[in-house]
Amino acid sequence: MEERGLAAGKSTAAACNGWIVFEDEAGQSLTPPRARTWGRVGQTPVVRVRGRGSGRVSMVGMTCYKAGVRSRLIYAVREYRGRKNQPKGFGSRDFRDLLVRARIQLGGPIVLVWDNVRIHLTADLREFFAANTGWLTVFRLPAYAPDLNPQEGVWSLVKHDLGNLAAADLGQITRTVKRKLKMLQYRPQLLDGCLTGTGLALDA
Repeated sequence: MEERGLAAGKSTAAACNGWIVFEDEAGQSLTPPRARTWGRVGQTPVVRVRGRGSGRVSMVGMTCYKAGVRSRLIYAVREYRGRKNQPKGFGSRDFRDLLVRARIQLGGPIVLVWDNVRIHLTADLREFFAANTGWLTVFRLPAYAPDLNPQEGVWSLVKHDLGNLAAADLGQITRTVKRKLKMLQYRPQLLDGCLTGTGLALDA
């Protein structure tokens, strides 16, 4: 299957009366990301975290847009605790399952827009795309262009809540991430804001 650039993505979605779906992955360890907060003048706030503990919370998300329809967010979250044979993140089979889930939830064709990381270029994913051209079209983001993906804005909102969190364990991070993502599912205006932040727009 031929995979094209982003330029024709909107017209393709409109032509098939489908959804344009932006996908991206992110992760978070026990060390919180940097974030702004309040503090006394001249005293830099310090968030103390435990030195013990390891692991990572992996996230994959899809922001879904269709002109005249409420924007949607579909996601999956996975913990990695360093156990034997435990996957560190999401694999090609997970992406296939998530796309099938998205098709069922959205109820229509999907125009998928994502980047060129290695896991997106595997042979089994290419075979999956080729076998499902009736409802799935794939477009590639330009190299080094995360600012064109509204899912990056979703991750920014999620990590803002993690910036001042001194998590006791990985489970607390997972709960915080899931709570924020679920909240965003019910705030389509925030998802629309993430799209606006890319400079892209859907034609009504």
